[in-house]
Amino acid sequence: MFEIKKICCIGAGYVGGPTCSVIASMCPEIRVTVVDVNESRINAWNSPTLPIYEPGLKEVVESCRGKNLFFSTNIDDAIKEADLVFISVLSNPEFLAEGTAIKDLKYPDRVLIGGDETPEGQRAVQALCAVYEHWVPREKILTTNTWSSELSKLAANAFLAQRISSINSISALCEATGADVEEVATAIGMDQRIGNKFLKASVGFGGSCFQKDVLNLVYLCEALNLPEVARYWQQVIDMNDYQRRRFASRIIDSLFNTVTDKKIAILGFAFKKDTGDTRESSSIYISKYLMDEGAHLHIYDPKVPREQIVVDLSHPGVSEDDQVSRLVTISKDPYEACDGAHAVVICTEWDMFKELDYERIHKKMLKPAFIFDGRRVLDGLHNELQTIGFQIETIGKKVSSKRIPYAPSGEIPKFSLQDPPNKKPKV
Repeated sequence: MFEIKKICCIGAGYVGGPTCSVIASMCPEIRVTVVDVNESRINAWNSPTLPIYEPGLKEVVESCRGKNLFFSTNIDDAIKEADLVFISVLSNPEFLAEGTAIKDLKYPDRVLIGGDETPEGQRAVQALCAVYEHWVPREKILTTNTWSSELSKLAANAFLAQRISSINSISALCEATGADVEEVATAIGMDQRIGNKFLKASVGFGGSCFQKDVLNLVYLCEALNLPEVARYWQQVIDMNDYQRRRFASRIIDSLFNTVTDKKIAILGFAFKKDTGDTRESSSIYISKYLMDEGAHLHIYDPKVPREQIVVDLSHPGVSEDDQVSRLVTISKDPYEACDGAHAVVICTEWDMFKELDYERIHKKMLKPAFIFDGRRVLDGLHNELQTIGFQIETIGKKVSSKRIPYAPSGEIPKFSLQDPPNKKPKV
């Protein structure tokens, strides 16, 4: 069997960088070169400050960089010298979750390799299997045809996104009835046929994969004349959009139907904790809706750089003209963001937000002081926070007996970062 001695990975992003770093770590006899046209990104991979944040990644990179792991912009030579070339395609799809990517790579549920059903294709499949067999048990390495591997990736993310949209739909019903969506999720999750994973109600899913892969599935179905199937999966995206707009409407409604010129602290900008990735983050959407209403946003995230937040909010589909410079301030810590605010909005489930000194925060906020918990990170603190004097609003639960179940008084229009910019929508 052909033996792989040199690997080239095209693309030094969130997938290529961590994946090939782990391959180099697990296969010290294989020379792994990661190439990219972005010189600044490659320079970052070769520096003490990596271009992406992922727990455990820095240690893996530093253990083999310069030995059998290299980062380069010399794409042509790396391809010519390689026995195997990785490209970000779905014939060998990754099933990584940001925040646990290194663990997922070292201890995967499965590795899926698709290839042509020809002698050449099967030889390539077996050669790649041999690479993974350095650390992955053979029974966890699945081989399929190319179409099966591609659809497996799309279907896996679509099913996970569907579960989130399903529990988010129930969260709306819980808020209207007085039920607690966490209690409902626990009850149905104990059913072994359902399981308890991905039943956490929130302000909506984000990240680069879920929306992209569901929409790819929708596109395939439409192209193959399966409109009913396309509409079914489109509803997963529509429900996610609805959850974001509903949460923003709830903030506006609770703040006496206006946020114009009010200071609102946004805690968390990454799409989930333990990553600096902001792609399709719900924070972008919530910020856009509040900016459109004239709110002054003070944003804090422990891992997202100021420049990235400004770039995301300056997207033509998100803001216009000088909106960001007028309405957005990036804070260096959560207390600075909350100082003088009318409301605190938690958009990312960073553990540090559970440990803040909320009595200190309350003293510096305008009254009445609101907390809108879009990630259910403060569930165990509700009594304490109410004693301090906060009005708590959270996803899928009616916290305060003084307030009626939430019903939106207006509808915030939809938007997508993929759509061309329109005129500023009015609520």
